[in-house]
Amino acid sequence: MKFRIGQGADIHRLIEGRKLILGGVEIPWEKGLLGHSDADVVCHALSNALLGAIGEGDIGRHFPDSDQRYKGASSIELLRAVMSVVKARGFRVGNADLTILAERPKLAPYREEMRANLAAALEVDPADINIKATTGEKMGFVGREEGMMAEAVVLLEKT
Repeated sequence: MKFRIGQGADIHRLIEGRKLILGGVEIPWEKGLLGHSDADVVCHALSNALLGAIGEGDIGRHFPDSDQRYKGASSIELLRAVMSVVKARGFRVGNADLTILAERPKLAPYREEMRANLAAALEVDPADINIKATTGEKMGFVGREEGMMAEAVVLLEKT
């Protein structure tokens, strides 16, 4: 196959006393995401999309929360490790499109830094990465600020 498409999603609970890290960017806010690693839903969704495109399961299979090596791990580093698997399978990223679902904080000021971080991890130009954010309009777990979610779609090209 010359092209592969992958889709990924990730959700984490918001709690006080944790750093909020999205797309490898630490965002100042009173809450952060709960998880075994740094709980970066953006990197997790993108990692799941990449792994899905090459038929390699998900990040839980590659970096299980039962393994203490990944406790507090940087998700941007895990994304780099996933990208090495993608490259070993003979693919490169064509483009990636991500949506972050979060009621607060406003993410627009951090979008370009997230985009640059993800592009560096995927070894592509930042123009090949698109990041959007939307709220839950005060509905559901996102609207009640109980958690955040990210969704990602990637196109891989055979090298």
